[in-house]
Amino acid sequence: MDTLLFTPGPLTTSRAVKEAMLIDVGSRDETFIRIVREIRDEVLRVAGAPPDRFTTIPMQGSGTFGLEAVISSVMPREGKLLVPANGAYGARLGRIARAAGIETELLNTPEDRRVDPTRVEAALARDGRITHVAMVHCETSTGMLNPIDEVGGVVGRAARAYIVDAMSSFGAVPIHLEQAGIDYLVSSSNKCIEGVPGFSFIIARSEALAATEGFARSLSLDLLAQVKQLDQSGQFRFTPPTHAILAFRQALRELEAEGGVDGRAARYRSNHATLRLGMANLGFESFLPEADQGYIITAYRTPRDPAFDFDEFYRRLSGRGFVIYPGSLSAADCFRIGTIGRLFPKDIEHLLEAIAATLADMGVVPS
Repeated sequence: MDTLLFTPGPLTTSRAVKEAMLIDVGSRDETFIRIVREIRDEVLRVAGAPPDRFTTIPMQGSGTFGLEAVISSVMPREGKLLVPANGAYGARLGRIARAAGIETELLNTPEDRRVDPTRVEAALARDGRITHVAMVHCETSTGMLNPIDEVGGVVGRAARAYIVDAMSSFGAVPIHLEQAGIDYLVSSSNKCIEGVPGFSFIIARSEALAATEGFARSLSLDLLAQVKQLDQSGQFRFTPPTHAILAFRQALRELEAEGGVDGRAARYRSNHATLRLGMANLGFESFLPEADQGYIITAYRTPRDPAFDFDEFYRRLSGRGFVIYPGSLSAADCFRIGTIGRLFPKDIEHLLEAIAATLADMGVVPS
């Protein structure tokens, strides 16, 4: 049996997605150029983004590369970035900006609370030098879903630009770019679309992106230069991840066959409900209350039993064919279990059985 990945990515993928990579294509071949055009168009369709106002830009590298491409490309030299953060991935946005020499204000919120739009509004009113706001939709360190629509309303009324890290949500959590006033949305091939690692993609408001000429602080991550090349010739500026793009095209087809974002969300919600009930029955406590918990990934507090050791727990589960994820919280000792990827409620049930057996082998009582 293949190992099942209960992580926020890379994910368990379908056989058809894997098989899509068995073909070699040339990066300058007309067939590949057509495929790139197809996926750019299809991503906009999934997003419900009008193609006359938005464009898709695939960018080589992981999701973090995509975020760095946006932040380092669209901020004017005198610009300032506000980052409302309630976890490790929000904090990473601030580190990306500061590494690029961008003045940045981190608006910290406790890890067990959603970003508060009123605090964002106050920060924008207090500092007219802030030109852009960047925040995480699904804060993967906890599974928290942040209120991107409400924050977007605040950002729009203040006439600032809005960047959303939708890495772990796009494709499975409904997002309305126009309604939320999003100028740049960033996600990755190996998240809820259920492709494989290799590239990120940015959905950009065309008018906003066109106004960033000369802003880029990187040669290879220059977002405007990338979209100009794609629009002009259909080609990437530098070597593209051809096999990952072939897999992504198949993954997009499977998303459509499942019923699009709503259909995938329904399966992930079922996975999460199965996990939450089963973990509670085993005596585990989730870090977030259900009202704040998304259905992408869940953080669980580690058992207080001194016999519990996460590294040993992880190794034993992995040996049974189940891979989970360590924690990344500063406020609590947790581990995480993802419920996305090519997983179904029956897979969650098998994971729960493996967790129960592993705990028994370790002599651990969770509660």
